Amino acid sequence: MSTSRIALQIAFTLPFAAFAQFAVADNSASPIRQANAATVKKAAFQPSPGMSSAAPGAAADEFVFSAPPRETPEAGMDIYQPIAEHLSKALGKKVVYKHPGTWGVYRTKMLEGGYDIVFDGPHFNSYRAEKLQHNMLVKLPGDFAFVTIVKQDNGKISNPKQLAGRTVCAHAPPNLGTLTLLNQFDNPARQPVILSTEGWKNIYNGVAAGKCIGGVVPAGQLKKFDPAGATVKVIFKEKAMPNQAFSAGPRLSAAEQARIAAALVAPEAAGPTEKLLKAWSAEKLVPASNQEYAGLAEFLKNEWGYY
Repeated sequence: MSTSRIALQIAFTLPFAAFAQFAVADNSASPIRQANAATVKKAAFQPSPGMSSAAPGAAADEFVFSAPPRETPEAGMDIYQPIAEHLSKALGKKVVYKHPGTWGVYRTKMLEGGYDIVFDGPHFNSYRAEKLQHNMLVKLPGDFAFVTIVKQDNGKISNPKQLAGRTVCAHAPPNLGTLTLLNQFDNPARQPVILSTEGWKNIYNGVAAGKCIGGVVPAGQLKKFDPAGATVKVIFKEKAMPNQAFSAGPRLSAAEQARIAAALVAPEAAGPTEKLLKAWSAEKLVPASNQEYAGLAEFLKNEWGYY
């Protein structure tokens, strides 16, 4: 099927699908989903009357594309600039990739509507759909699940609550993996001590070497690090979530959002997305829906600046 035909089909369905996704409430949903039930009953694409014609800091005739500062500015440019150029061709308008520099800048720019197109984790995507009128477009395939681990011979720790006051190797919040563990603790005075550690392998090694009592890693990565389960054991596994995704904001019309979605799953996207897919050990991008991500913004409730 041609890219133009895919875009036409998505353009027709996107506004109606977005509305349907947010209009349906699941009474059997988890507390996280129930907490956001009132906010997800809106159509995702509803530009605010007072919204600026350009993202803050951007030219009126360009769209800003960004992602979290997980990579250096140079590595980010290497991964995302080809995608920005590909989307510029698909839209007929300039798409500019901007590395945020720090997590603080990333949060600030996101909250002020400074990003038109974003690629990041499920909690951020959920937040933008809830608060910033973004739509999910495409995502990495498969589920995204985190596990909390301790050394296999640790007989004292069998559940996450027992990690209160103990060291845990993990990425600094608002990393979703870390938030899945911290979400298990109601009392802020009784939480694990997070030793900020960059890289999943470093987190695993920190636990294996006894640097930390516990650690938080993706379930898929743990299978690679310790396939036989001989070194560490899982004491908690968070419910699987949808994977990293691209979202687009209200400065892009429904038709433009559809063109982006179509462009990212078209055969022509293989080259521009190659480095991104390799970084995430994925073969392709697949369609995403707002409904899949509804409620996951709850993980950001205790992070400064979001609520």
